[in-house]
Amino acid sequence: MADLLEQGASFLDTQRHAHMTRPVVYQRGAAQVELNATIGRTEFEQANEAGLIHRIESRDFLVRTADLDLGDGPALPKAGDRVRETVGSSVFVYEVNAPGGQPPWRYSDPYRKALRIHTKHIATEDLP
Repeated sequence: MADLLEQGASFLDTQRHAHMTRPVVYQRGAAQVELNATIGRTEFEQANEAGLIHRIESRDFLVRTADLDLGDGPALPKAGDRVRETVGSSVFVYEVNAPGGQPPWRYSDPYRKALRIHTKHIATEDLP
C-alpha cells in the first residue's frame, strides 16, 4: 500500500514548484547552476552576552533537493555558497549562512524532497 502522506507531499511540492518559484543561480566557487526557488523567510532569535534577545531574519530559498546539482550529482548547501536573484535591473547576492551556530539549511519536508536554504543579503549589483 502506498504512503498517502508522501503522495500528498509530492503533489504539493509539484504545485509549489510549478506556481511559486522564480529562477535563481546557486554558486559554489566556480560551479553554478540555475534552478527554480520559492522565496521564504525564517526568524532566528539570539541572545547576546547581556541577555538581550536579537531577532534576525533570513531570506530563504526553497529548492528541490535533486535540482541542486553542481556537476557531480545532487549536493547539499554549504555555508559560504551564494545565491543570486535577479529582480528587474538588479541582482541581489545572498550568502548561505545562519546565525548563532544554526545549520545553514534544513530539509523542508519529511521526505527530503525540498531544501530550505537560509541566506543573508551581502550585495546588490546593477545589470549592464
